[in-house]
Amino acid sequence: MTGPGVPTEGRARRARYLGLAGAVLLGVAGWLGGALSQVPPTGPWRAPHGPAATLCWLAGTALMVGAWWALRAGAPSTRWAYVTAGLWSLPLLVTPPLASRDVYSYACQGWSYAAGHDPYRVGVAAAGCPWVDSVAPIWRDTPAPYGPVFVLLAALAAGLGGTLVGTLVVLRLYAVAGVLLAALCLPGLARAAGVPTRRAAWLALASPLIGVHLVAGAHNDAVMLGLLLLGLLVLVRSPGRTRALLVAGVLLGLAVAVKATAVVVLPFAALAAVHGRYTWRALLRDGGRLAGAVVVTLAAASVLSGLGLGWVDGLARSGDSEQWTSPPTAVGFVVDYVGEGVGRHPGAVPVTRAVGLLVLAVLLALLWWRAWTALRRRNDVRQRVHRLAAARPRITLFAAGTALAATVFLAPVLHPWYVTWPLLVLAGSATRTTWFVLPAAVASFLTLPDGTTVARYTKAPGAIAVTALLVVLAWWASRAWRARRAGPTGTGARLDEGT
Repeated sequence: MTGPGVPTEGRARRARYLGLAGAVLLGVAGWLGGALSQVPPTGPWRAPHGPAATLCWLAGTALMVGAWWALRAGAPSTRWAYVTAGLWSLPLLVTPPLASRDVYSYACQGWSYAAGHDPYRVGVAAAGCPWVDSVAPIWRDTPAPYGPVFVLLAALAAGLGGTLVGTLVVLRLYAVAGVLLAALCLPGLARAAGVPTRRAAWLALASPLIGVHLVAGAHNDAVMLGLLLLGLLVLVRSPGRTRALLVAGVLLGLAVAVKATAVVVLPFAALAAVHGRYTWRALLRDGGRLAGAVVVTLAAASVLSGLGLGWVDGLARSGDSEQWTSPPTAVGFVVDYVGEGVGRHPGAVPVTRAVGLLVLAVLLALLWWRAWTALRRRNDVRQRVHRLAAARPRITLFAAGTALAATVFLAPVLHPWYVTWPLLVLAGSATRTTWFVLPAAVASFLTLPDGTTVARYTKAPGAIAVTALLVVLAWWASRAWRARRAGPTGTGARLDEGT
């Protein structure tokens, strides 16, 4: 296959095997100094094989990121991208948990629920989980922040696995199933949005974030994303059809009931649900059916699990961790440093986090309105050209992905695996990619194999660097906005162009 953006055979082969070598090194790092049970995350260099584990981790991450970045314009073919991503995942399937200890929290929360405790009221330590020593200390006494569907899945894993190792195996199988479900949905979403499937598959599935955090780390984000992408695919293929709306609503409701982050996509999914002309009446009709199915699914999950809405309260504790990787938190750190320099202790982090959430709420509303107005402009366009036919799903999917990106970077906490949320949606809908591919590449370097975060050792310089970057981005955005206002049309970049 040849054409614009298609890599040469030699370049593609080098990328494939360099990335595979990187995955093997990461697997070795996992066995030497990964997130092993009952081994606290004190930095892999302090473990018996610490220096070797750290060296393998850094080299492996660099190789995988470099190979992924080299083909960011697209793999030679969609099949080639799938095969290569699968090869890279094999060493990560058989390594201990990598880059996070969250999977141990899942195991204990499932055990607690199976033992008759309410994980939204009782921490895993108080519940008497036999594996509590494997859980990160900060999460031993906090309620579960995950939805009732995932608590049920975790309890099933604990029952099927029996032992800690068995439970971890089942939880990893869940994550792999979520990644496979997302992989099945990507070509359909990309074709609907007019995006090359070979590029979408490569950017989404070959990213080191997928292999390290969703496969090896077994994060429940994989399950959430699989359900989310399937729900969106059902919508863009059959908008307005009652059965499709109900099925999509159930899938999206299940995604929210795994991890609440999926709720951000729902207003944009309502736009994708509309069939025919975009009018307020059509939005209320089709979007209302979708919303009804989501609400019924959430209510059913809450009632059938016997947990009610207690999981909503658990979300408040997810911000207990303070790291500069979250831009609002980084700004709060810098304000505190300045305050301490003049003899004050302002405690700015809660304030900047609150401001970040307020900005996020405004930004989400603006993104939705911009997508709505772009769709309304399409009402009278005759859809005879493929690019125009793809405009509707591209607008809604790109807006949903942008909303997830805004949520990741304005939330109080940003862990590297959060970047997979927008990555998978934008890979199949955005025409320009560097703006979200580059942060994903950087995020791959933010953790160490035992679950220790780089932010733990770079608090001050990291916070200052992020704050300086925000100032530069704000200046650049201001200049770009003024330039567009001064242009011949003054309309600015259009959302449906993926800019």
